[in-house]
Amino acid sequence: MSIGHTLLGLLESGPRHGYDLKRAFDEKFGHDKPLHYGQVYSTMSRLLKNGLVEVDGVEAGGGPERKRYAITEAGITDVEQWLAAPEKPEPYLSSTLYTKVVLALLTGRDAADLLDTQRAAHLRMMRMLTERKRKGDLADQLICDHALFHLEADLRWLELTAARLDKLAVEVAAR
Repeated sequence: MSIGHTLLGLLESGPRHGYDLKRAFDEKFGHDKPLHYGQVYSTMSRLLKNGLVEVDGVEAGGGPERKRYAITEAGITDVEQWLAAPEKPEPYLSSTLYTKVVLALLTGRDAADLLDTQRAAHLRMMRMLTERKRKGDLADQLICDHALFHLEADLRWLELTAARLDKLAVEVAAR
């Protein structure tokens, strides 16, 4: 996810302080991985340097000055271009799961146990996401569906690999 573009998009509704941006980000997108304040402020500094935001006001308080940021026309254009560009489909040709299976075979370890352990971990995560989806609002349901579909694809791959494990072991040994 592009943190910068996401923060710019949040600024389109009006100027905000870094604290407000963090809170809005965490509320909408950061349930599982909230932003650190340092990440917000370093991103805002970069956006300011690049002319995508401007300081709309500074408030003095009991602590450090609080800057209020506003998106510029260049920032709006940047968000529009980012939203219009398709995300690159990830072919997952460099998979940690695949690497672990091949290394298990190369080192004489039980790749079938590895696949079983991974399958169990995927199923646990799928149960957790299904429960979260059941209790969540529409936005939570959609992000959980996205994750569940990816986990389902991984499970299909785990099953296919388990079915072909003997043949893969022969090919790996022959290389």
